[in-house]
Amino acid sequence: MKKIAVIVTFIFVSLFIPLISVAATTADGTEIEFTPKEIIFEHLGDGYGWEVPFDHHHRIPLPVILFGEDGFHCFMSSKVTDGEPYRDGDATFIIPKDGQYKGKVVQLMADGSQYRPWDISITKNVCELFIACLLVMWSVFAVGRWHRREMYKAPRKIRGIIETLIVFVYDGVIRPTLGDRSKKFGPFLLTVFFFILYLNLLGLMVVFPGGANLTGNIAVTLVLSIFTFLVTNIFGTKHYWKEIFWPDVPLWLKFPIPIMPIIELFGVFTKPAALTIRLFANMMGGHMIVIVLTLFIFIFAAFGPAVTGVTTVFSVLFSLFMLLIDVLVSFIQAYVFTMLSTMFISFGTERGHDSDHQSAHETSKQIA
Repeated sequence: MKKIAVIVTFIFVSLFIPLISVAATTADGTEIEFTPKEIIFEHLGDGYGWEVPFDHHHRIPLPVILFGEDGFHCFMSSKVTDGEPYRDGDATFIIPKDGQYKGKVVQLMADGSQYRPWDISITKNVCELFIACLLVMWSVFAVGRWHRREMYKAPRKIRGIIETLIVFVYDGVIRPTLGDRSKKFGPFLLTVFFFILYLNLLGLMVVFPGGANLTGNIAVTLVLSIFTFLVTNIFGTKHYWKEIFWPDVPLWLKFPIPIMPIIELFGVFTKPAALTIRLFANMMGGHMIVIVLTLFIFIFAAFGPAVTGVTTVFSVLFSLFMLLIDVLVSFIQAYVFTMLSTMFISFGTERGHDSDHQSAHETSKQIA
């Protein structure tokens, strides 16, 4: 059902919404063009400030840190978000509203051209990454301090929920899949789970510290997948690499034309690609559905009060319903990403049948 809704919404956004332009009237009688497409992608994208709830024209400023042709520059984003040039020393900066560098801070040169400096600003997405990291560390340290102080007494409230999630993921996914390798890779996998879960939940919030659609940003999901890719292949065993370059298949499938080795090697790179697209598409689709349902109120405002009233009721109800679904999807996507990462690491660290028999034999000798 969720996939059907995402597909329908994507088709609607691609074909119908770009053609819509609604004129809104301000208090002084000035007409402002309302373009749903720009609003959708503005909310899904990054920014140099944090939107203030119920006020689309004001933002919480964030630090802008640039390295231009004349050195470092640091100032608050409120200096340039109004569309006016800002002079910092001998350099002038502005955020263009159109063109190649639309929405990015650029330096205005003496000849009138625009120069894109090195940008290491604390944008909305970067700030939310820091917040998610702090939440992950707080979760781990809170449960750890509790057990150091109370030993085997079960924690309650928030600590109890966090420990329940840890036990659910570790005992339900990591330990059955990795076995004696669980202690080695468990910390990484649990960190990935809580990091994605917090990013998903923060993205559903409208007000600070939420509102940034990080898991709906393919760059973020790609980096998370690359971490899984690196762990899988760096700790890959001889058996893992043997199954890639010399798999256990008939000889004619791997010599003289290496058909199966090419397929296996291609699969090494398609696994992280699947992780990237799965998380990105599901979370971006959920955000897009909620935004489109909300924009229906403004899109149908031109058809009169009666249509607007009915549309408002249905839009609000369906938006709330989709938000509740997205809360569940946030947990499911974090769980699925962790589960698939666990499976990929298990494939990479597989020791083979001979090693398993040898390990079991050594264990039985030690017991005897």
